Amino acid sequence: MIEEYRFGTMRVRGREYHGDLKIVNDEVVDGWWRKEGHEVAADDIMDILVMKPRCLVVGTGQPGRMRVAESLKALLLDAGIELVEEPTAEAVRTFNRLRESGGFVAGAFHLTC
Repeated sequence: MIEEYRFGTMRVRGREYHGDLKIVNDEVVDGWWRKEGHEVAADDIMDILVMKPRCLVVGTGQPGRMRVAESLKALLLDAGIELVEEPTAEAVRTFNRLRESGGFVAGAFHLTC
């Protein structure tokens, strides 16, 4: 599904995106932004949480500066949603692998720092 990632750009199904994005139920949500910039909180991904994926893959940027809030980690654990938090290049590979294995996986990707 995700064909390419490089700093600031991701190509999904032939279309290039230049801003942070989420993939929920195989749909791309372009222009994703967080209230706290480099921290992901529950309010930032409510559309993902209501879908109850088996796994949420978070791409934390090329050098991995973005973080998942501890409160969100606890919420995901309570909901039985596995969290994978990796620099975006690794997260793309993980997302594609999990998706191809047939699991319901959602993604949230920071494309820059």
